[in-house]
Amino acid sequence: MTTSVPPAVSVHGLVKRYGDVLALDYFDLDVRQGEIFGLLGPNGSGKTTAINCILALLTYDAGQVGVFGSPMTPTSYALKRRIGIVPQEVAVFYELTVEENIDYFCSLYVPDRRTRTPMVDEAIAFVGLDDYRRFRPGKLSGGLLRRLNIACGIAHRPDLIFFDEPTVAVDPQSRNAILEGIMTLRARGTTVVYTSHYMEEVEQICDRILIMDHGRHLALGTAEELKLMIDAGERITVQTLDLTPATLEQVDALPAVIAATYDGQQLDIRCRRGETNLIDILGVLERSGTNIGHLTSRPPSLNDVFLELTGTALRD
Repeated sequence: MTTSVPPAVSVHGLVKRYGDVLALDYFDLDVRQGEIFGLLGPNGSGKTTAINCILALLTYDAGQVGVFGSPMTPTSYALKRRIGIVPQEVAVFYELTVEENIDYFCSLYVPDRRTRTPMVDEAIAFVGLDDYRRFRPGKLSGGLLRRLNIACGIAHRPDLIFFDEPTVAVDPQSRNAILEGIMTLRARGTTVVYTSHYMEEVEQICDRILIMDHGRHLALGTAEELKLMIDAGERITVQTLDLTPATLEQVDALPAVIAATYDGQQLDIRCRRGETNLIDILGVLERSGTNIGHLTSRPPSLNDVFLELTGTALRD
């Protein structure tokens, strides 16, 4: 007989109110062990509230939270020792060196220094800070600070790590190093919950993605599964300077076209999925004698899905 593995995180019917504001509206979430799970939502969607409830840093009005098959409570210290947190804001002590910072945060979970020392060394090597052990944070670049932030959150070898916007304001080289490190953690069996506004990152590294808004679960699946949920097959752009209103109407009237707009220089077309979309559009343009410049066609992106589900209105 096989025993099913409990989810790393299990949230059911979570309700959290701040006065008259409903921050979490019967929110559900299940994260499998060993996956990188993307949690996406606009500002104010409830992501941070949900994470703080999962970590038992906030009380909530209704619902259940479990971690590795056990209820999560403020006094679940054994569970909390299995969790690491890498916050969006760099949270280190500027009076301590790189090594001292990592050792301090590790000591919160591992009090024995002899046990802790190799863990600190491993974390330093993992984020590539061997040459900066004696540096204080004020002497580090933004990318190195982010890597120090990560080392402080993972040094105690947690089984579950929450990464909140870990690549904000870092250069491409540091971003690649951070993402590769997260995928290495997953390869070692660590479960990762990853939040970011960089959709290409989420699409690159996450096994499954949940999109939420207004405290509710909107959609869940792999990046490809989410793309199939919206009625958008591809976006086609055509550079042209002589598109007439009549031709634009003909393009817009094609069965697969959702919307076609023209700004005097570029024709932008959103299409439903179809095998002949590009051929049909080019046929209309050629028959009308429209001169065609540069042309591109791209499939829907995770960003398209996100905007379709959460809207385009600005958030605070």
